[in-house]
Order: sequence, then structure tokens, then C-alpha cells
Amino acid sequence: MADAKLDADIEELEKKYDTALQMRDLAPGLARILFAFSILFAGYHYYTAGFGTPADYWHMGIHLAGLSILIFTGFPLVKPTPDTKAQSPLDKINNGFQLAGVPLLDWLLALLGVLSALYIGFSWNGFEINLPGLHYRVLEQSLRQGEPNVTDLFFGTILVLLVLEMARRTLGPVLPAIILIFIAYALFGPWLPVPILKHPGVDWAQFINNIYFPSEGIFGVTLWVVSTIVFYFVLFGVVAQKMGLGQLFIDNAMILAGRYTGGPAKVSVVSSAFFGTISGSSIANTVSTGSLTIPNMKRLGYPPHFAGGVEAAASAGGQITPPIMGAAAFLMAEFLQMPYTQIVIAAIIPALMHYIGVLALVHFEAKRLGLAGYPAEKLPQFAAVWRQGWPAAIPLVVLLAVLFTGFTPNYAAFAGITSAILIGFFNPSHRMSLKELLEAVNLAVKYALAVGAAGAAVGIVVGVINTTGLAFRLGFMVTSGAAELAAPIHALLGLLPLEIFTSQSLELFISLVLIAIACILMGAGLPTTALYIMLAAVAQPALKALGVPPLAAHMFVLYYGVISEITPPVCASAYAAAGIAGANPFRTGVSAFTLGIGKLLVPMVFVYAPVMLIVLPEYFTWTSFLQVSLTCALGVLVLAAAISGFYRTPLSKPMRWAAGIAGLLLVAPSSSSDLIAAVILVPLAVQQYLTSSRKKDNTGGIDH
Repeated sequence: MADAKLDADIEELEKKYDTALQMRDLAPGLARILFAFSILFAGYHYYTAGFGTPADYWHMGIHLAGLSILIFTGFPLVKPTPDTKAQSPLDKINNGFQLAGVPLLDWLLALLGVLSALYIGFSWNGFEINLPGLHYRVLEQSLRQGEPNVTDLFFGTILVLLVLEMARRTLGPVLPAIILIFIAYALFGPWLPVPILKHPGVDWAQFINNIYFPSEGIFGVTLWVVSTIVFYFVLFGVVAQKMGLGQLFIDNAMILAGRYTGGPAKVSVVSSAFFGTISGSSIANTVSTGSLTIPNMKRLGYPPHFAGGVEAAASAGGQITPPIMGAAAFLMAEFLQMPYTQIVIAAIIPALMHYIGVLALVHFEAKRLGLAGYPAEKLPQFAAVWRQGWPAAIPLVVLLAVLFTGFTPNYAAFAGITSAILIGFFNPSHRMSLKELLEAVNLAVKYALAVGAAGAAVGIVVGVINTTGLAFRLGFMVTSGAAELAAPIHALLGLLPLEIFTSQSLELFISLVLIAIACILMGAGLPTTALYIMLAAVAQPALKALGVPPLAAHMFVLYYGVISEITPPVCASAYAAAGIAGANPFRTGVSAFTLGIGKLLVPMVFVYAPVMLIVLPEYFTWTSFLQVSLTCALGVLVLAAAISGFYRTPLSKPMRWAAGIAGLLLVAPSSSSDLIAAVILVPLAVQQYLTSSRKKDNTGGIDH
């Protein structure tokens, strides 16, 4: 019963803070029908993962049709407020025009969504209608490419509008507003006031041709990857977590980190890192682990905003943690045409830097506050945990084994889901009932709705960029703007006796800062897959123009997009954590952003020193790899001490500033900066050691 109550509490927290789960209350009969439809929808994807997908236009059409039914029946036009649970204004107006509690307008939109999504498949080979008084012929799709007919324009226009509305209902207004700007750019290119952005423009027929027909736009690579890979891994993550893998993660995090200084906070970091290997949602990660770890952190003595910030920062790290990385790893492999295994290897060290930063700040804060770890009697025993819980690890092992032996991600997910279901049914220590399995599948489908809607909507952005060449124009604007800013700054720095930056390196640095800010702003509130797809299309070409290796460029935009999860004021993970902690949301967001210092800095490192990514042979030597990685890790530790104001003893303000400067110099991949940092740090370390020793002597050898 306690577990059931905890699961219910977690689900309520997710609904409160994750817009993708804020669905309308359905009539019982319709709820049962849509529950069954969700199971069939997931079953279709499960079958295609293992036994092959239909033609891409049919598979994506079926996926989009299912999204249309579930989103328009499940999400109201206007979300009710949490206090009143009021119906949307349109629901009130249409009280007499509802079916099973859903306005007829939403049923109509769902039907139009199904028809416009499946029309491509039905018309692919052409068709002809011969009725008395009616003769209508549609040519096969290849003959209509470039010249869409009236039916194409009707269904294409309908689908563009419905995709925007699906994204708005599941994710809020930000993404549709961004996409509308891109649509306006495509249509009104000749009249733009900025010369570099001008282009010949496209009429509506050509726009629909590019956005609606497959290979670009809505039916492009974004929806294909979401419907063939992302959905499968969302399903695997939820089922694996519910069959016991989540509890195994938490127990092992307790064993690894619970006994040390600030134990509950370190458990939060380690367990969130584990969850990140299977979770595609940082909010789900936050509430799943945070509902247990945040109260423990508060009981130990951490301030509520810091406890929430720790959980949010650690959970948001799941989106950059191999092997799944919020499903971005598979997208990256697709975009770069690289083996998936190389993406995973490249992501290891940067992700490690993030967790080093969070753990270090947690540790120094615990030392500053004098917080101990869990007592030994409250920690789970390694032998007991693994004796009972080892079957729960089998699905993850199966998934990774299949992935790393060369099978497709689809098939790996199929194997992982199959093993999770079998283990769930037959594991004596954590047996799932059929009802629990179906509820887990239904929850996974709910998670996937927002990702699917975002994938389809972002396809419009990709289509506009391919049609107009916008990415190259933006890249030119960034580089030219950075060059203009760099010139006076370089002249000013030239007054110093040492040349800290060359003009070219300064231009690159300013360009990176501008692109990073744009990525954080554009990624706000979006699922990992959607933000990565959009940023890869918009921002990555600018990095390519600067000579950044493609892999480093893609990792760069992913990292700064994900940072939006913990960047105020739009930081959904931090708000969820604040709700659990009973803390001020903005202050929790600031704490989470501060704790994510490693994630904030490391993309700059692997752009300047791609050796950190390991898999680029033209940059890799063991000497340079060890130097860059070890000094970066040490720099993150020093920065953590500077931020917390504590190392072995409290740091004064001048010492904190000195440590901060030294930390940044260590993070910078340069031998000369490392030497300068050492000159700064040696006297600080000596002072800390001597002060700490005197303190121990004065307290009889006890270090408080």
C-alpha cells in the first residue's frame, strides 16, 4: 500500500509540473476506451520495433494519427487553473455539444488529424473516384511533387495547423510561437528589413509541398526518429522502472554514496545519474527520485532551495548521460551518420564533468554546514539488494548488449522491453501484475505524446530552414557580429603586457557565447529530443562555419539546450523540485543552475579541445586527453569550492575570487593557463591546510 501511495503521489507531482501530463478528466467510459487505444498504439510500436516498420509515410502517418486522437481528446483547448479546475471557455460554450465530456470541436479536430495524417499513405500510389456526377483523380505522389493538387493543399494546411495546436496543448505556447515566426519568414522573405535574411520567398502551395510531402517538413527525419526510436525507448524506460529497476538504482545509490558527508544529497546525485540512463524526461527523473531524496536532504539540514536544486541539477543531467541521453544519442547518430557507440563514448567524459561539479558542490556545502551521512544501520546491504534485485537489471543489460553488438536501436528497445515484461511477470521479489504493466504502458504513451507532437512541429522548422537556407544566413550573422564585437575588445586587451586572446580565438569565444545563449533561450520548456532537433537545424551550422568539428558542434547545442531545464525563469525541473521541497521556485532554479556549473562550462572545453570526446582520431592522443580531462575535472572542483565558500575551512571573499579565477583557468584547455592556475592555487592550498591543522589541534584532533 505504501508503494502504491508513493506512486500516486509521484504521478500527481508530475501532472502538476509537467505540462505534457496535464490532461482533462475524462468520462469513465471514454477513459477506458482511450486506455485501450493507448495499449493498442503502444502494441503497434512494440510489434514494429521487433518485426519491421511499414513504409515511412505509413508508419509516420499512423503515429501522427494516434497522437491526434489521444491529444485532442485528452488535452483541453485551455488548461484549467489548478485552483478552480474550471473548464476551458470553449468547453463551457459547447456544454450542449459534447460527446463523453469532450467538445465536438475536439472530436472534429481529432478526425481531421487522422485523415490528414493518413492521406499521404492512401494517395501515395494515386487513386481515382468514379461516382455518378463525380470524377476525381489523384496522381501518384512522385508526379505531384512540386505541384500539389487541391486535396494536398487542403490536408497539408489542416495538418500544419493541427500540428501547431497539438504542440500548444501538450507543451504550451512557446514552441508554436517560434514555429510561426519560421513560417512567416518562409512566406515573407522578400519583404524582410534585414538584407542578409532576405530570400525570394515561397507561396503557400510551395510551402505545403515542402512541409507536407515526405522527406522534409512534418514527415521528415524528426518525426521518423521520434516514431521509430524515441517512442520505443520511452516505453522501455517506464516499463523497466516500474518492474523494479528504479528501486534498484536508488538502493545502489544509497550503498555507493549514503555513508559519506552529506549522504542524502549524494544519493540524489548518484540515483539521478542512474535514472538518466533510462529516462527521457528530467521532470519524471526529478519527481521519481526527488520524492525520496529531497525530504531526506531537508531532514539532514540542507536548506530547502538547495535540496531542490541538487535534485533538479542531477536529474537534468540525465539528458546528457549515456547510453540514451533522453534519446538524443540516436538522433545524433542519425544526423552525423556515425555509429551509435561512438556517440555514447564521446558523451562519457562531458557527462562525468557535470556530475563531478554537482557532487563537489554538494560535498563542500555539507562540510560547510557540518552535515554527516546516513548512519550505517539505515543503509541497505549490498548482498541483500543484489540478491533480491538482480533480475531488475537484466532488461538494461539486454538493451545495452543488443545495442553494442550492432543491432538497430529499434530492435534493442524491442529486446529490452520484452525482457522487462518477462522479468516483471516472473521476478518473485518484484512481480508485476498485468494491470500494473498496462498502466505502465499507458503512462509511457502519455509521456510520448508531447515528444511526438514536438517532433512533428519541429519538422516544420527543419523544412523552412532547408527551403530558405536560413541556417547559413544565421551562421553568417553570428560570425560577422562576433567579429565586430571582437575587434574593440581585442584592442583593449592589447594594452596588457600578455596576449591572452588572439583576435581569431576571441571571435570564436564570442560566437560560442552568443550561440550558447540562443540555445538556452530556444530550448526553454522543450523535451530533449525536440530541442536538440531544432538546435541542430538552426544553431549547429553556425558552429560548422566557425570550423568546429561536427560531433563537437552537435554536442555543444545539445548541452546548452538541456541547460534550459535548470535556467530561470523557465526551469520546469527546478519548479518540480521546489514543489517537493516547499521552497521558492526561482531560488531553487538559481541553486540548480549554480550546481550545473560543470555542464555549463564543459561544452566550451570540447569545442576548443575535441580530444575530450575521445572518438575523433585526428585530435586524440593520450597525453592531451589526460591533460585536458584531468585539469578540467580539477577546475570544476576548485570552482565548486569557490562557489560554496568552503574547502577544508571557510574561504574569505578574496580567496573565493582567487579560487574562481584559478578554476576557470584550469577548465580552459591550455598548458599556460594551467601553470597560472597552479601559481594561484598553491598558496591557497597551503593556507587551507595550515588553518585546518590548527583547527584540529585546538579541538583535540576532531575536525568539525
